[in-house]
Amino acid sequence: MSSAQSIIIILIIVLIIALVAAAVIINKYFNHQIAQIDQASEQLNDITAKENISRLEKMGLAGKSLATFEESKSAYQEVETKQIGELQHLLEQAAETNAKYNLLKARRIIKQAEELAQSAQETVDKSKTTFNELLESNRDNKIQYASLLKDYQQQRKQILANSFNYEQSLTQLENDLALIEGQFDTVKNLSAQGDHVEAKRVLDEIKEKITSLKKSLPDIQKYEQDLRTIFGEQLDEITHTYKKMLKDKYRIEEVDVLETIKQLREKIEESRADLSKLELDKVKKINDAINERIDGLYDILTKEFKARPFVDKNQDKILKVLSHMSTNSAKLVAKLEHIDESYELNHGELQEAKELESRVNHLNVDFGSDCQKLADGKGVYSDTESKWLAMLQELEQIDNRQKKISKDVDGLFDAEEIANDSIDHFKQDVSLIYRRVERRQLPGKPESFVQMYTLVVNEISKTSEELNQVRINLEKISQELIQIQEDIDRLQKEADEILSSADLVELTMQYSNKYLNNAEIKRARKQAYDLYQNKFEYKEALDTIATALEKVEPGSYQRIEKEYYDEKKKNDEDTNN
Repeated sequence: MSSAQSIIIILIIVLIIALVAAAVIINKYFNHQIAQIDQASEQLNDITAKENISRLEKMGLAGKSLATFEESKSAYQEVETKQIGELQHLLEQAAETNAKYNLLKARRIIKQAEELAQSAQETVDKSKTTFNELLESNRDNKIQYASLLKDYQQQRKQILANSFNYEQSLTQLENDLALIEGQFDTVKNLSAQGDHVEAKRVLDEIKEKITSLKKSLPDIQKYEQDLRTIFGEQLDEITHTYKKMLKDKYRIEEVDVLETIKQLREKIEESRADLSKLELDKVKKINDAINERIDGLYDILTKEFKARPFVDKNQDKILKVLSHMSTNSAKLVAKLEHIDESYELNHGELQEAKELESRVNHLNVDFGSDCQKLADGKGVYSDTESKWLAMLQELEQIDNRQKKISKDVDGLFDAEEIANDSIDHFKQDVSLIYRRVERRQLPGKPESFVQMYTLVVNEISKTSEELNQVRINLEKISQELIQIQEDIDRLQKEADEILSSADLVELTMQYSNKYLNNAEIKRARKQAYDLYQNKFEYKEALDTIATALEKVEPGSYQRIEKEYYDEKKKNDEDTNN
């Protein structure tokens, strides 16, 4: 026998041993299950349940109580007489099958036994609970009956003792009390007949009604008071107040007060009818709506009362403000019309002032109309208050704008004077710049300088002519003055460059005399002389000779230039001091 065959045989033997061991274990487990089910089946025979059945049979049950008892008794006896025997038979079959190691069949029978035992136990438990409830129902009903009867009598006593507070709903309350009292009699009869289950149901209904009644009484009392007293008094007060307000020339357009009061009185009667039927949800909804509308009427009347002191107090003040504003508006327009003859108003100031004047006049007319309406009793004080507050705010804005326009145009006279002073100053500056160049007695003036000088002179002349016109545009002139100043600055800068360049050309030419034998210097001197003397290009002449000199003697021109500007700075400081 080969080793492989030996291993296979060993494995088969091990497998057989394992199967046998498993079968033994399962057999023991099934025996244990059978014993447990058998133990449970013994508890199905309940002595207490039998005793309760005997007691209940002697109680003379009737109606639903009897039907409930018979149903539970039948279910219990089914277990006792039939299901216990069936269960024992299944257990015997399971034990016999398991002893023969017919494990699959044994498992199936055990499962059937388990299901039957569980079902039987549930039936027994349910029956026992029903028996206990039936035995206790009579006692519990007596306790609940006594408690509810006491509660009922207290509620009835309270309603009858305070019948004035339930005037509208008293009839329906008495009817409800009578129905509850009739149900107490029903409970007595049912208990006497042995129908404790039905008696319990009726007692639960009684409890629910009494609880609902106790909860409703405070609401009923409040609704009664609102409908009988409070709402009526409030509407009477509003009616009296409103009629007095009409005599005092108040006016309310927001709502028809008297018609609203009429509608509310109709709603009160509607709510009374619902309350007499104890339809409390409807009563609450209607009463809440009535209360809300009454509060609304009070708010409207109060609003008018509060608005009148403001109107009375400020009527004369606003009249003075409007009168003052009308005068100021007319003066501003007249002032601007006069100014417009001499100055161009570029931002529509005159048109805006006329529009503001028109708006003030319109507000004045509106104010007069409001005052007349109030005098005739046709004005609504709250609306007038809101309107006048908005008007005062608008008048303040108009006043601020008019002051700004007036201030802006007032500056035109000063601006014209400043512009004339600036022209005189510009003429002097240009003349000084030109004379300064003239005093240098140069061979000639560069074309660019002459063009810039001519441009500035023409600009000054043109602006001066504009200032001498009958009607001037100061905004345009202001822009021209800025441009002239910039051009004068450029002319001044160019004059400085011409004079400095001319001075440095002369100094550099003098210094270059030491290099007359140098061909590069000779050519540069000749070219620089031509640029200086004939073409009047002083800066180019300086660049030509300075470049040549730097090649021959590096740093020489920078030294000449530095000494020149240091000396010039010193002379300027001495002049200023």
